[in-house]
Amino acid sequence: MANVLDIRRRIRSVRNTRQITKAMKMISAARLRRAQDRALSSRPYGQMLTNVLKSLVSRAEIYDPETGEARHPLLARRPERTTLMIVVTADRGLAGAFNANILKAAMRFLQANTDKEVDIEAIGRKGRDFLRRRFPVAKPDEPGRAGRVQIVGEHVGILGKLDFAYVRRLAEDVIERYTVGEVDTVYLVYNEFKSVISQRLVADEILPIEEIGAQDIRMAEELTEEQKKAAAEAAKSAGVSLGEADTAEMDKRAAAFATSQVDYIYEQPPAELFRDLLPKYVTVQIYHALQESVAAEQAARMTAMDAATKNAEDMIDHLTLVMNRVRQAKITKEIIEIVSGAAAQ
Repeated sequence: MANVLDIRRRIRSVRNTRQITKAMKMISAARLRRAQDRALSSRPYGQMLTNVLKSLVSRAEIYDPETGEARHPLLARRPERTTLMIVVTADRGLAGAFNANILKAAMRFLQANTDKEVDIEAIGRKGRDFLRRRFPVAKPDEPGRAGRVQIVGEHVGILGKLDFAYVRRLAEDVIERYTVGEVDTVYLVYNEFKSVISQRLVADEILPIEEIGAQDIRMAEELTEEQKKAAAEAAKSAGVSLGEADTAEMDKRAAAFATSQVDYIYEQPPAELFRDLLPKYVTVQIYHALQESVAAEQAARMTAMDAATKNAEDMIDHLTLVMNRVRQAKITKEIIEIVSGAAAQ
């Protein structure tokens, strides 16, 4: 059995660890609130863009009346031979099973699409490292594919300070590849975040566009009740709201634009506006997904650090009890030795 001094050293070490995990929990809570505010502040733009496009749909012929084919390349659906999968993970760990769950979802998606060639855009260092160990990286200067599943892009360090200009360039590259026929579908695999207890892993098909303003979810995985309970306890102790932000009034004002019977006068022809705005709609979708992923990462890290803090407290209590027992046994032994020595005299 360890002596009292060793146990005291271990208790001191665990207390130091508890201070670190508690500080990390509060930092994650503050970053989570900022991430939620940023996602909420960008929502009116995305909502109004969606409703402008809905309004243009009723005023522009987006499908050929004779053939029924889409006039915009982003609406055209063709046989799926090559798929582009954008996997969004974090750059850092210490977030519980956040990264592992996303990567498991990505692997399940690949297993369900073994008949297709898959290109992967890896966003986040954790996803990049995981996928690099399993799939080859495509080299632009070499003809042909590196494999049925290949990594075509890596984006590390962009989630810490999300830049819309960078996301726009990424979206433009994705749109260009879809337009010229390099890929036939585009999926986003990420953690959709609404609130601390309302989030899910999804594989969202963003191209081709099926319906303006509607998600095309091909795979989804909700939080378990145990995970929701742990997240709720962590959020409550950190002072983070559990409910979703109330945007009903904001959404109502934006929706009025699309449903209004007013005949708007557009400076450019509606068909031209629709053609130019649709790529921006895809860009906003990707940007919003990255924002939600950042918020989900901070929520996962806050929950993980709360659990680590509680585990440290339990360990301190256990070690303190063990130390007291060892000290009591030592005192008892010394008393027995004194009594035995006195009796021997």
